[in-house]
Order: sequence, then structure tokens, then C-alpha cells
Amino acid sequence: MNALTVSLGTIGVAYTLLAWASFAGGVDKMARSIMLGQPAPDRWRPFFPRLKTMIIEFLAHTRMNKFRTVGWAHWLVMIGFLAGFILYFESYFQTFDPEFHWPIIGGWGIYHLLDELLGMATFVGIAVLIVIRQLNHPRVPDRLSRFSGSRFAPAYVIETIVLIEGLGMVLVKAGKIATYGHAEVWSDFFTMQVAKLLPSSVAMVSVFAFIKMVSGSTFLLLVGRNINWGVAWHRFAAFPNIYFKREDDGSVALGAAKPMMSKGKPVDMETADPDTDTFGAGRVEDFSWKGWLDFTTCTECGRCQSQCPAWNTGKPLSPKLLIMSLRDHGVTKAPYLLAGGRKDMGGDEVGLLDAEGKPNEAALAKISPAARDEAERPLVGGAEVNGIIDPEVLWSCTTCGACVEQCPVDIEHVDHIIDMRRYQVLIESEFPSELAGLFKNLENKGNPWGQNSKDRLNWINELDFQIPVFGQDAESFDGYEYLFWVGCAGAYEDRAKKTTKAVAELLATAGVKFMVLGAEETCTGDSARRAGNEFLFQQLAQQNIELLNSVFEGVQQRRKKIVVTCAHCFNALNNEYPQVGGTYEVVHHTQLLNRLVRQKQLIPVASVSQNVTYHDPCYLGRHNKIYNAPRELMAAAGSTLVEMPRHAERSMCCGAGGARMWMEEQLGKRINVDRVDEALSTSPAKIATGCPFCRVMLTDGVTARQEQGEGEGVEVVDVAQLMLDAIDRVEPATLTANLTVIQEPKQATPEPVSEPEPEPVAEAAPKAAPTGGGLGMKGAGKAPGGLGMKGAAKAPGGGLGMKGAAKAPGAKAEAPADEAPKGLAMKGPAKAPGGLGMKGAAKAPGAKPAETETAPAVKGLAMKGPAKAPGGLGMKGAVKAPGAKAPAAESATPPAPPAKGLGMKGGAKAPGGLAMKGAAKAPGTAKAPEPKAPTEPAPEQVSPTETKPTVPAKGLAMKSGFKRPGPKAPQPPTPPEPTAESAPEEPTDSHGTPPPPAKPGGLGFKSGAKAPGRKN
Repeated sequence: MNALTVSLGTIGVAYTLLAWASFAGGVDKMARSIMLGQPAPDRWRPFFPRLKTMIIEFLAHTRMNKFRTVGWAHWLVMIGFLAGFILYFESYFQTFDPEFHWPIIGGWGIYHLLDELLGMATFVGIAVLIVIRQLNHPRVPDRLSRFSGSRFAPAYVIETIVLIEGLGMVLVKAGKIATYGHAEVWSDFFTMQVAKLLPSSVAMVSVFAFIKMVSGSTFLLLVGRNINWGVAWHRFAAFPNIYFKREDDGSVALGAAKPMMSKGKPVDMETADPDTDTFGAGRVEDFSWKGWLDFTTCTECGRCQSQCPAWNTGKPLSPKLLIMSLRDHGVTKAPYLLAGGRKDMGGDEVGLLDAEGKPNEAALAKISPAARDEAERPLVGGAEVNGIIDPEVLWSCTTCGACVEQCPVDIEHVDHIIDMRRYQVLIESEFPSELAGLFKNLENKGNPWGQNSKDRLNWINELDFQIPVFGQDAESFDGYEYLFWVGCAGAYEDRAKKTTKAVAELLATAGVKFMVLGAEETCTGDSARRAGNEFLFQQLAQQNIELLNSVFEGVQQRRKKIVVTCAHCFNALNNEYPQVGGTYEVVHHTQLLNRLVRQKQLIPVASVSQNVTYHDPCYLGRHNKIYNAPRELMAAAGSTLVEMPRHAERSMCCGAGGARMWMEEQLGKRINVDRVDEALSTSPAKIATGCPFCRVMLTDGVTARQEQGEGEGVEVVDVAQLMLDAIDRVEPATLTANLTVIQEPKQATPEPVSEPEPEPVAEAAPKAAPTGGGLGMKGAGKAPGGLGMKGAAKAPGGGLGMKGAAKAPGAKAEAPADEAPKGLAMKGPAKAPGGLGMKGAAKAPGAKPAETETAPAVKGLAMKGPAKAPGGLGMKGAVKAPGAKAPAAESATPPAPPAKGLGMKGGAKAPGGLAMKGAAKAPGTAKAPEPKAPTEPAPEQVSPTETKPTVPAKGLAMKSGFKRPGPKAPQPPTPPEPTAESAPEEPTDSHGTPPPPAKPGGLGFKSGAKAPGRKN
């Protein structure tokens, strides 16, 4: 040691202490900021699978290697950075004593070799990354660079520091060899050559070590002062971010959307309270702590941006810039939140208050002006309100998952986007106007197109063989292998119906026994969920699950098999329905058909022999990793597959996902046209796909290009159609026979009837009229007002069914007068939705309890202005609540006891347009069922009484003054003459007394339910 080395060492140590203090402060600030997020208790376990995933992704660089050159170069830098800490700490002592090395290991040849390799690897790796950044610099053209929008100053600083560190490792070792000798060819092969260029100098070695130490300390100092430097912090944050990823099996956060969470638990929309529960993300603190960790970890590499279909077609959305905006907003707002500041939905201060409940100005003054100003900004809003995320950015996302698939540090972009959409829809009622029609159609008709449910069977009429329909041709799943879920597009959309018919014929040809649900089927709710309408999704899902459970009643779990043609239905049924209680074995039609080809149940005989390019649907490929089955099926059909440049996991989206199918593209190039241009570049005869949404979008794109003279003769088809063209077609009679299942008729259990009294009671209530009475509904009977009942009872048009103890309209049980209203109530003039069934004890709209004059204030989703709430969700402008009706007239009669009526079948209509089962007509024309015994004549009617609501309503609360819809005073119908051969069965109570009649045209319900009255 000499004066120079001691001086350099002392300066270096002092500077290093300052740097470490800065780094520790940054870690503390970052940790406290991350913990501002909502709880996420599901991210910690299981420990060992998560740890294994983290180690594999770290050492094998499985995510980073998706970009190959960048992958190996980054691996070299990563290893050099982590293992180089050993050499970094060694430089502290080498500044004082240039000949210093670690005790014991410092003299080992393997340690010298490690030093040699680390120095070379770090230098080569960072040099390659610097060159790649410059080659992809967004100078020209701007939008094609994945680095567009990234912060270059921090990147250049970090790259410079790493480059100096790599050079420092080499030069310190080479200087020691030049000064002290002791080199071995096998462990010092490179540095011994560099040493020949250096003089023998103790001071030189000390200076090299000082520079190496100071560069590393500068890194610590700068990152501690800038916790939003993701390009630096990802070196530390990536490890926990990978460990805490959503899927504990190591897969990416695709497939099922993350459930809407509040306080770390999934939100059940039927019991949720917007005053206490978090509905999506309306503020940065509404994201979970894992979301904050995501924002912190972003490296600004732009891989997500390079793959995003919205960004690549001129839309304002960049997944990278969205995450960066959330990160910068969170970092700036964190001091305000850490000081206890909070704002309510109206923007008023509710966190820092004084004794009088007013904002505590003294406490607020201690917070930096920048943090206070940031707290005023809305999370989602346009430039006029200084919003963080522009609405055009938020609604441009197709949820294709390309960003999540490519992210090297497992950031969950799609989940964050859906959470922000949920808040906008459920709380703010701010969403693109086109979605109002989508929500209304799903609520009222059970499909996005707003078509009648009876038309779901129209595609069967276009076939020349018979398809078994549940409830018509089969009363149970006995003898069948698969339930064919046709989907809304497959049933209504003409192009998609070709796929449906092709799959049905192929399955019948292979002898696969399947049935369809027909009019009973309802939309799975995929578009509603991706659009942020979690309430509507849960209602649709619960209704479908009840229907599916009734189909699979008594069936072993392993035999609950569903085949679907729609990739979105496949994803919802397979991945999302288990979240709400429905678990089935779901296969995509390409998987099943490919299996049948392998098993020789389908034998292609005529080769298609055409060039065909295949478009991977996002929700089949990236979201569910089904890439091979469609391609194998195409090969079996004799097609010559010509891949597009972007295919498989890098496939370009068609533009229909994320509910974009129902929204217009106003900005940039249409995504479907961009994808078609790529497909046409392969000169195909056909473009094949495996999703009806993709087929519609690609067909529209091909049509647009053909109008310009491009792509003449190119046709968009489903993979199933290629296979259908390759097999020998079978006679219709054979296909019908292949699908025929002879089921054992179930023995009807006779209904217990009490022994009648010897003498009729004079005050007995009148019996139900045989022809004008209520319609006893069977199977698919519909509930009035769009409120489907539990079991197989459906809402008209595929409305939303009620679960649990849900009551029929007008059949509400009395509740305590002081019971607080529950559920999602409407605010102001918003109407209560019709068609949305509640769960548990929630009651149907219009079924107000008795004995109250006015209803108390209700909680729920407050609507803005005069907006009406379709299905409980506030719409923009003057959109009216679907199913909301005028207040019903006061009931003139007491609630009627249950009346049994005529079991309806098929597609006949009930009063009010409610489809009944079978071919029976509306009341007054229906035939009486076979009698069990002659009945007595109807006694006199009971005199009417007036009832008024006196108990607060639960569920979707109605405005004060709504009357209970009950049966009005019926006109005495003229019953047919009872005979020994034909007389209606008379229901009796436990004392043998027949109940009073239901109103003519009403619907007979089970015991305890009241007959709904006709509304005005």
C-alpha cells in the first residue's frame, strides 16, 4: 500500500457507504409502496412449485429466449451481474492492496477461470445488447420500434455501468498478471494476452479496482434514488415477480381471466356491496400488491409492444406504455397514500381528516405538491381531465394475450386491463356505446345478436339428418358421449353455422353419440367478462351451470364431456366456469376430430391438395396452448400448410377478442385487414381457422381486399370443413341412426294426494280452472318478466335464471321490516332490471314484500344521471334498463295458492311470449292432461283483498310504491265437462282442500309460490 492506494480506497469506501444507504432507502420505499396494494393471499403457495418455476426461468432463461439473440446475450449479462458481486466486493480491498485476493478460494485455478469467463461474458453480452438497442432505436420509423416510448437515459446509464464492470473484471486481472505474474494458460487464457499490453504498475491495478468499485456503487446510488427505473430494478424485482405469478404451475396468466377480487377474496356479485367492496380498479391503490410489483418490474424492453395487434395497427394502446404509466403514477402518488391520504369515489378527501371531519390541511401540507396533484388525477380519463390511462387506450385491447406471452418477467397486462374495465362499467358506467347493445342483448335474449332463443335450432333444419335435442329427443344424458355446445355464433351467424353443420356431420359419421341443448343454451358470457361486466358474466355462468348440471344429473364426473367449436366458449367453459362452480371435461372440435382421425373413426379418402394457411385463434392457441391438433387435422385432410410469418404463440390477433367483436375500429388500420394481408402474402387457396369469431373477422377482411382486386378466389373456412371435404359422405338415414339413442323410460313417481274429506267444506277455496288456469311448466318453462327459475326453468329468450331460494315474481316471502336491502340496487331514476335472477334469498324484481308503505334507501351500483341500468349496470345517456317495467297495479286479490295447470312442451308460446315445451298452445286452447281421478266442481271464488308493501325489499330494490304483482280477480272460466276419460287433476292441500284458481293466462308455480299478476 502507498499514499495513492490508501487515498483511493478511503474515497471509494466513503462513496460506497453513501451508495448503499441510497439503495437501502430505495428498497424500503419500494416495499412500502408495493404493500399499498390490495391483498393477494393466493400468490404465496405452493412454495416448492413456485420456487421451481422461478429457478427454471432464471437459469434456463425460458422466457427471455423467445427472442434468441437477446436471450443468450442477456443471460451472459445476468450471470456476470450476479456472480460479479463476488469480484465487486473484492475490489474494495484491491483498491488498498492491489495484490489482494479472497482467502482460500482466491488461489484456486477454478476461481481464476470463473473470473476470466465472467469478465468476458459481461463485456460481450452488454455489447450485443447495446448494438441491438441502437439497431432498434425508434428514430425511423417510429411505430415499428419496440423501444418506442422507453426511457433511454436510464438505459444508457445502466448499459455504461455494466460495460465498465465487465471491463473492470478483465483489466484488474490483467493488471495483476502484468504486475505480479502467476498466470495459467487454462484459467487466464485471455487476460494473459491483455497483460502483455499493460505495464507493470501497482498504482494502475489500484486505479482499475477503484473504477470498478465506484461504477458498481454508482449503480446502487442511482437506482436507490429512482425506484421507477425498471431497466435497473428488474434485476431484483424479477425474482419475486416470477415466484408470485398468477398460475402456480408456471404457466402464463392467460386462459381464465382473474376473478374480480376485493380484500383478497373473489367477489360474488349477488352479495357484493360497492360501498365496502372493490369493483375492479378505479384507483392505483385498487390493484393488488402483485399489480404494483408488476409495474415496478417492467424493464421497458418493449416485447409486449412489438407483438400487440393494437399498437401494430395504429391504435394508441401499448402494453408497455400502459404499465409504465401506472408505475410512474403509483410512484408519484405513493407519498400521499403512505401519509394516510384517501379519496372516495367522488374525489373528496376521506383519509386525512381533522376532528370536525374536514380535510386536515396541516397534514396535507406535509405531503409534496407533486404527490397531492397526482392524487387528483383519475386513473382512467381523457386529456381534458388529465387521466392516467386514456379511454381509447383501455378499450383498444383485444385481450389476445400476446403481451403476457412475450413478457420476460411475467407481467399480467390483460388482468390489469380487465380490472380497469370492470370499474368503468360497474361503477362509472363509462364504456363504448356499442357495448350497451351487447349487454342488453345478453340480458334479454341470452346472445349478443339479440336473436330469439327458439332460432338456435334453425341450423338443424338445414341438415338432412336428425340431431338429438335435450328435452325434446332425449330427457337425459344416458347413452350419449358428448354434449355439443353450439355457441351463439354457431347457432345464429350464417358463416359460423357452416362450421356447426360440418362438425355435426363429422361426429355423426364417426358414430359419436352427441346431443345439443337447442333453445336452452345461453351465451357463456365471455364478451361480457372481457368488457368488464362481471355481474352479467356471473349471472350467465350460473344459469348455464344449472342447466348443464341438470343435463349431467347422475352422470359421473369423467363423463361430463362437452365439445365446442368456439374458442371463446371453450375458454369460458373449460377455464372460467370452474371459478363459479361448473367443472366439466371440455374439448375443442379440432381436438376431438383429430382424435377420431387417429382412432380411424374418421378416414380421409380424398385429399384437399391445396395450399392452406392457418390462423391460430388467440383463445385456442395462446390462451389454451392448442397448436398441433388443428394442424394435424389439416394434414390428415391432405392440405398443404403454408405458415404465416406470425403464427403459433406469436400469431396475430383477428381483432375480435376482448369484446372488440362488437365495437367499431375508429383508429388506425383494421386489425382483421392487417391479418388478412399477412395471410394473402402466403398465396393460399384457403385460409383456415378454428374459431367462429376469427372466421367472421377474416372473412370480412378478405371481402374488403377482394373488393380492391386482391385475393381473388380465397375462401375462409373452418378446419372441420377441410376434413368434411376429405371423407366419404354418409347417407342421412345412416347419420340419423348413428345418433339415435334408445333410452329407458323413467318411471313417473305419482304425486301424493291427501285423502279428501267426506263432506266438502263450504268455505273451500275454488279449484284451479282446467283450461283458463295456470300453465304447469315442464322442463323449459319460462318465468314471466324474464326471470328464470331454478333447475331447468329458463328465462324467456335465454334470460338470466335465479339460483337457490329465488322466488317467482309475486311470490316473495315476508322479511323483517328493519332488514337492510341487499344486492345491487339502482340509484335515482334507474330502473330495476328485468331478466336478472338473483341468488340465494334474493327475490325477483317486482316481488315486493307486503306491509310496507315506502322502501328504505338501497345500496348498490349508483347510476349516473338519468341513465338506466340494464341488468343492474348503469348505461350511458338515456339507455334504458332492459326488462324494467312500469309499476304494477295494486293487487286486487291475495296471493293465490299454487295451481296446477297444463304441462306445455316444445315451442308453443305462453302468454306474454313465454315459450312452453312441446306443441301445446296458450291457456284456453291447451288440452287437459290425463286424469287420475274425477274431481269435484269448483266452489265459489274468494273475495279480493288489497295488499301494500310494508317490508324493505332485498335484491334489486324497487322504488317506493311498487305493488306486489299478484293475481287479479279472475273471471270464472268455463271448465270443460269432467268425464271419466278426461278430467283435470285437482290439487289439494294437506287437508284435502283444493286451492283457489290462478289468474287466467298466469303461470302455475310450485307450492308456496304465488301466481304473478299481469303488469301494466
